[in-house]
Amino acid sequence: MLFLTRKYRPVLGLDITTSSVKLIELVMSGGSYRVESYAAEPTPQNAMNEKAIVDAEAVGEAIRRAVKRSGAGAKEVAIAISGDAAITKVIQMPRSLRERDLEAQVEMQADQYIPFPMDEVSYDFEVLGPSEKDPETNDVLLVATRTENVEQRQAAVNAAGLTAKIVDVEAFALENACKLMTHQMPDGGIDRTIAVVDFGASSTTFSVLRNLKVIYTRDFAFGGQQLTEEIMRTYGLSMEEAGRAKKEGGLPGNFQAEVLDPFIDDMTQQVSRSLQFYLASGSGRDQPEKILVCGGCANISGVSDVISSRVGISAEKGDPLGQMKLSSRAKAQAVARDATALLTACGLALRSFDN
Repeated sequence: MLFLTRKYRPVLGLDITTSSVKLIELVMSGGSYRVESYAAEPTPQNAMNEKAIVDAEAVGEAIRRAVKRSGAGAKEVAIAISGDAAITKVIQMPRSLRERDLEAQVEMQADQYIPFPMDEVSYDFEVLGPSEKDPETNDVLLVATRTENVEQRQAAVNAAGLTAKIVDVEAFALENACKLMTHQMPDGGIDRTIAVVDFGASSTTFSVLRNLKVIYTRDFAFGGQQLTEEIMRTYGLSMEEAGRAKKEGGLPGNFQAEVLDPFIDDMTQQVSRSLQFYLASGSGRDQPEKILVCGGCANISGVSDVISSRVGISAEKGDPLGQMKLSSRAKAQAVARDATALLTACGLALRSFDN
């Protein structure tokens, strides 16, 4: 199974998470991207255990509904495995090796870096360019995961009548999507250090980019699900009722002070802690000049301002679709509502345009 080097087009970006299945199709129009189709469907309860798919048929049915609602015509998708399920390692290889010999050499060396039997592993590699350590060698990025992680997602995609043509890693998809937010970065992110925090339902990814390349990433268990559960506990609602109230409003007057403000405090603490981890992770770490706040929680009114004032770094809601046009098929209201939660899906959909 190939992660990095083989290119296909067109592909739908398909982000499968514990809370939802998000599917987006991007096309190029007049030198800029356009959202051709988009839909999201709730992930069936108990169909996933953390980031592992345990009921491929149920997830496949949700994907099928999303495809139908979006009106997307493409049958090939790009999907991603989570960063904690992937092993990534930069290795050095002689620059003189021909492509066939390089493949054989990487295969011979791969088992040194992969702590599983090779017959249980899917891996791929990409030549990054000349190594700073030795000009006679190339840096080669090796990426591997247990094959079962790939097969779970393939099975769900196949159950929806689609084909998984690209298997990526979430961290790479996020990096790819960040080029869509350069309009929100000082100097378009060039020679700048930018933090991106992507709040999911049950987990959050904190990444730092330098020159639009991820130089640090950290996943941790925190997300919008905790706010939903607190609404359930406080007001005696079901999960479905709490989720609807969180999005649509209608909660009692004490909601802001008793439930929402403490949750925003927790969000801010998570960002602050992640910044400290990043700054302590190596020498010469630059303080980020801006924080882009993404994910569903980024839509909480005023949350970026609170993070900015407490952390002391300018923060703004990240919007990867902010400069895109929409086709008549893409429902503008749904796209606008979900835009900040579409980093992974957009990063995957951009694989359509790989050379």
